[in-house]
Amino acid sequence: MELALYTPGLGYYANGTAKFGTMPQSGSDFVTAPELSPLFGWALAQQVREALDSSGTHEVWEFGAGTGALAKQLLEALGSRVRRYTIVDLSGSLRARQQQTLGAFGDQVAWVDQLPESIEGVIVGNEVLDAMPVQLVFRKGGEQDGVWHERGVALAADGSFAWEDRPTDLRPPVDVPGPQDYLTELQPQGEAFIRTIADRLQRGAAIFIDYGFPEAEFFHPQRHMGTLVCHRAHQVDFDPLVDVGLKDITAHVNFTGMALAAQDAGLQVLGYTNQAHFLLNCGIAREMEKREQRQRSQAAKLVMEHEMGELFKVLMLGTGEGWLAMGFSHGDRTHRL
Repeated sequence: MELALYTPGLGYYANGTAKFGTMPQSGSDFVTAPELSPLFGWALAQQVREALDSSGTHEVWEFGAGTGALAKQLLEALGSRVRRYTIVDLSGSLRARQQQTLGAFGDQVAWVDQLPESIEGVIVGNEVLDAMPVQLVFRKGGEQDGVWHERGVALAADGSFAWEDRPTDLRPPVDVPGPQDYLTELQPQGEAFIRTIADRLQRGAAIFIDYGFPEAEFFHPQRHMGTLVCHRAHQVDFDPLVDVGLKDITAHVNFTGMALAAQDAGLQVLGYTNQAHFLLNCGIAREMEKREQRQRSQAAKLVMEHEMGELFKVLMLGTGEGWLAMGFSHGDRTHRL
């Protein structure tokens, strides 16, 4: 997964394909919330501003900034409240698009290849955790007599890629009941990333928005085929071994694992809820009323349950003492993690 997504010049996020867009005719593969509606960035900016004020900081850090659309929306909404907006992105082709999108902001925006030893400010990651490489584990048989294997990639006799299983001591963090075979993902790289954030963030907060579930839902017995999927031309398929480097490979986020990694590393969980509650708490409904019908229709997809409103979740972490963040004032689900 690491090689397929990030190999320089060949990996999906390291080549020049379009990736982000609202329609397949543009050559894009999927749409993210900032491309869907600028009100996503406007609403998120309200929470970012509150976090900046609460922590007394002046910088925003964004991981995996895509086309730069979210950065543009945040910068327009926050204005001079942000002294420096720093983007951390491994993709050279996407960085070029970001620089074109954000050229008007001049030296207010900077790009870095790696984190400094210390960060003060607000970290933002929209659809970043789902792109972290995962480990696949497969139980052959039921909970009583089943044997766990790690599922990896090998070369078949004809030179193509093929799955190969080998026995492993790896296990999901919870027991999965039932007599069925069971495939799922472990997310050590995502959890390590959260620990790194906790180590570097001296003062401020971090906001992560992504599709996923708490642990009890992620490892539900009925989710026996896991969540790993591919995206290409706005279509979903389930075979990451075909057209490697030409399509996105992604897995849903186990938000309980991310929250525990953060807490173990010294951060506070400031809130966890679905995207609909978060955006509504941040005032998106009032702002939608000011827009024309087409803009309202696009923004509505951000909060509708059958669109992005329920599947996407928001996890907010902070340093020091906890405080009541506006995005979680109603509908907080931290108790479900």
